[in-house]
Formats: sequence, C-alpha cells, structure tokens
Amino acid sequence: MQLTRFTDLGLRVVMRLAVAAEGDRPGSRQVAEELAVSYTHATKVITRLAELGIVDARRGRGGGLAITELGRTASVGWLARRLEGDGEVVECDGAQPCPLRSGCRLRSALRRAQEAFFASLDTVTIDDLTQSPTRAVLLGLPRPADTNFQFSSAIGE
Repeated sequence: MQLTRFTDLGLRVVMRLAVAAEGDRPGSRQVAEELAVSYTHATKVITRLAELGIVDARRGRGGGLAITELGRTASVGWLARRLEGDGEVVECDGAQPCPLRSGCRLRSALRRAQEAFFASLDTVTIDDLTQSPTRAVLLGLPRPADTNFQFSSAIGE
C-alpha cells in the first residue's frame, strides 16, 4: 500500500510541529520551505489538519502553527485514515468497471490488507515518530534565510 502525497506531507508537517520549541509558531510558508514542498500544497494539508483539530492555525500578528494535544497523542493510523479518505486500494467500479467485480475476492482481500496496514499504525503516535534520531533531523532542517517575512492572510501565516 502506498500513502498519497497529501497524507505523507500531513504526517511530515505534524512531525515538524511536534518538535517546535514552546511558543514557537512557524508560519505555513516556513514549514513548506523547511520540508521542501510547495507552499500551495502545504497550505491545503495544513487546512485539513486544522479541520481535524491536529494543528492550531492562527492568522496575523502572533499567528502561525502549533500542534495540539490531539496532534501529539492521536495514532498515526487514525490520522492516516482521515487524510487518505475511504478510497479503495483498487478501483473496481470506475469509468471502465472491472469485468471480474461480480465474483472477485480480490477487492475484499485488499480491503482487509488496507485495514491491517492502518491497524499497524494505530500503535504509533506522532510523539513516537519524533523521538531520536528523527527529532535531531527535524530540528536540523534548514530554516528559511529570511525569518522576517510578512504574514499573509493564508492559514497559519
């Protein structure tokens, strides 16, 4: 099974925020630059994380991003399920439906495998993921050169 880029980025954003110093509230642009991803894509992910209650995103002066208590304690499986959605591993009923779908056992086997994948992530929290040596890597991410940037009206900026 492969996670979408959206979920991958969501997990990385939450991990980055989990190691932020007390009172440090980086903006979405800073987090995007540190993780070497598109600002637009990062903003969409951050918006979803805020909707889920994983990230506190504030605008304006004194704004920025911070991980919530739920973000620290939620299981990676729980978060991945919400970021991935309820999609099937394979598309059997799309524009060109699979001719085997009426008698195929593959779909249910793949659904069980998908659930086993997520269940294996249910035992891991974001805090677990940010222990050493990962913590040192996250803290060592290159910071944007200009930390005196202007806040925009985008979420977390």
